[in-house]
Amino acid sequence: MIDEHFVVDAHVHTPRLPTLKPAWLDWARDFAGEYPWRTVYDADGAVIPAAMDDLMAQEGVDRVLLFCEYSPRATGIQAIEDNLPLVAYNPERFRLVANVNPHLHHPLVDEVERQLALGAVALKIHPVHGAFSPADKELYPVYALCAERGIPVILHSGLSVFPGSRASYGDPSLLSDVVEDFPSVNFVFAHGGRGWWYDVAAFMAQARPNVWLDLAGLPPKKLPEYYARFDLVRLARKWIFGTDWPGVPGTAVNVRAVADLGLPAEVLDGVLSGNALRLMPGLR
Repeated sequence: MIDEHFVVDAHVHTPRLPTLKPAWLDWARDFAGEYPWRTVYDADGAVIPAAMDDLMAQEGVDRVLLFCEYSPRATGIQAIEDNLPLVAYNPERFRLVANVNPHLHHPLVDEVERQLALGAVALKIHPVHGAFSPADKELYPVYALCAERGIPVILHSGLSVFPGSRASYGDPSLLSDVVEDFPSVNFVFAHGGRGWWYDVAAFMAQARPNVWLDLAGLPPKKLPEYYARFDLVRLARKWIFGTDWPGVPGTAVNVRAVADLGLPAEVLDGVLSGNALRLMPGLR
């Protein structure tokens, strides 16, 4: 806990470093600054479960959603299997998030089912790094499976700094039909429409009960600026806390910055953990 708040970091990357493109390491270095994320890695670039668990405990993080990613054109391969040792070491703190790329996985549903069987509590889709539309009909069976299983779908929304990315696929409005076609699936727009789509993401979150925004990669003190056209308290009821670890100055730093926004206590509790726990029963 941080300052008596139960905390879920719903957006964390812990890949094996040799599987990544150099741009990922540059991103982590530039955005983490002095944050000691490299201390959780061994000399071969693999996460040391005990070290990562200790760091999250020191930061006061109660639950961590571990992302994998299959994006060879942008960041590289972050295989879900590489996260299994963390879950084995502390299954209370760490949870898996699945990921598929229609250019790599076929049939998509089979791969999603395989990763869910490993214990994934959510599915991440990265259309920007994978260069595909999140509204492609090939993904509809995946969304149907998530509806059947009660699995939320997290989608990258907004821009990306990585070479090989296709920003046009980060437009949240591409999901306008999908969120209507699958009303029982909770869709989480990661990064909240970062770039020039903040308004689109926020409007959809307020208009649709099954649309949420995660705060990963967004400096909390700038949230009132990014969403200046919206009632911040009302919009915050649809926020989910996440850091985009390791590209962050520190989880506790960001938690306290969110708390400094002056949100009502029940809204803040929802942002820091309650909304994630409600969307992802597996986190409990």
